[in-house]
Amino acid sequence: MRDTRESRLLLVLLIAIAFALITVDIRGGKESPVDGARQAAAAVFGPVENGVASAVDPIGNAIGAVRDSGERHDRIAALERENAALKAKLGSDDRNRSRIRELDTLLKTAGAGQYGIKGAEVIAIGAAQGFSWTVTIDAGANDGIERDMTVLNGAGLVGRVTTVGPSTATVLLANDPDFTVGTRMEKSDELGFATGQGNGPLLVQLLNGKAKVKTGDRLVTFGSQADKPFVPGVPVGEIVRVDPMGGGLTRNVYVRPYVGFSKLDIVGVVVQAPRTNPRDMVLPPKPKPAPTVTVTVTPPPPEGQQQQGGDGQQPVRDATQDQARKPEDQQQNQQQEQGD
Repeated sequence: MRDTRESRLLLVLLIAIAFALITVDIRGGKESPVDGARQAAAAVFGPVENGVASAVDPIGNAIGAVRDSGERHDRIAALERENAALKAKLGSDDRNRSRIRELDTLLKTAGAGQYGIKGAEVIAIGAAQGFSWTVTIDAGANDGIERDMTVLNGAGLVGRVTTVGPSTATVLLANDPDFTVGTRMEKSDELGFATGQGNGPLLVQLLNGKAKVKTGDRLVTFGSQADKPFVPGVPVGEIVRVDPMGGGLTRNVYVRPYVGFSKLDIVGVVVQAPRTNPRDMVLPPKPKPAPTVTVTVTPPPPEGQQQQGGDGQQPVRDATQDQARKPEDQQQNQQQEQGD
């Protein structure tokens, strides 16, 4: 197309329509008029992403094989075949062991919080969902995934489900600037709202402007009504910086998230919320401080007071004895002079 006045006008018009659709989608939320078109796109392109991921990463099929508990015998056989294919294609067990550890950590986290999860694998990053921090996972409506479900991994909060297709779903990550989640401080129960800041730490606005907080304090999710989009007790991160109190109604702190958003692989979608709030039970145990080593140094005795013993040391003389002997020595000297 030649660079003409008409072509430029058409380009400006298309950009304006795109921003208008984005605005309508954001304001519409769950009832967005373009949600149907997005779901249709997920239905078309989701299987393609899933197929590409399966072709280049055989272990994804193994994770999918253990996703459901039914038909255990057939799934075990499928898992064995996938393991054999993995060893043949990858030629190394390092990657396999790393993902097994990641999956094991995820299961322990889910068990500590009593979350019912659906395992999934990240198969795409930041697809055509605009400028958001998103990932695509290989689980969708066919696996029981719904919109506004909490997504976590073994470290803590990953994000929430925003779009669901038949076999894939889109997850908005917690570091996205449009992401907000209610938080609760460990022990003190101070409430706040965490907002993503891209590659930077999360910005948490505490509702109590006089809240006593310090670096190293930890936060978990507060939870939402009917447990959507967030279930309670999921680890969020720990405070790395605290703004000074300014007398306002709120107070800002900055939180380093537990999750590394640039290296996501295996995640879990919470399909069943816990019966009771786990509160701080899912947080990892705090590291114990290193024991303090105390060294006691005994200074040597001053010169002239060393005792000459069997080991060659000078004997220590008693100053009081020396003072007592001086008058006796003077008297003996006087007697000797008189005798002379």
